[in-house]
Amino acid sequence: MKLEILQVPECPNVVLLERRIAEAVAGEHIDVAITHRVLDDQAAATEAGMTGSPTLLIDGQDPFAEPGSVPSVSCRLYRSDVGGIDGAPSVAALRAALNLAPADQSTEMPAGPVDCCAPATGDESPVAALGAW
Repeated sequence: MKLEILQVPECPNVVLLERRIAEAVAGEHIDVAITHRVLDDQAAATEAGMTGSPTLLIDGQDPFAEPGSVPSVSCRLYRSDVGGIDGAPSVAALRAALNLAPADQSTEMPAGPVDCCAPATGDESPVAALGAW
């Protein structure tokens, strides 16, 4: 499977994306080759189909393309699994895009019933807590 990361020079979220890809394929019998293409002008971004950095292409396709997105030499934001935004797709989203079975998340599920109306707790930001509602 060919993975290509389209990025602007020194994109800070490329490392995050690479780490999540590694986590997504860990323990899988999958042959993944990652290449990078650094783009620094609008014409190159348009030709490559980069809708912000980093853009991940899987076998030449962007599985995270949002309707209405236009090519650009800018930062790209992804929807997180909890409704916020992030600099790279989540491990779960990457596993889905790579057609891998969902990871066992039994340790992340609450043991008892969930109160859907209770505010989020922990070290979350106020924005994340509001997003959980």
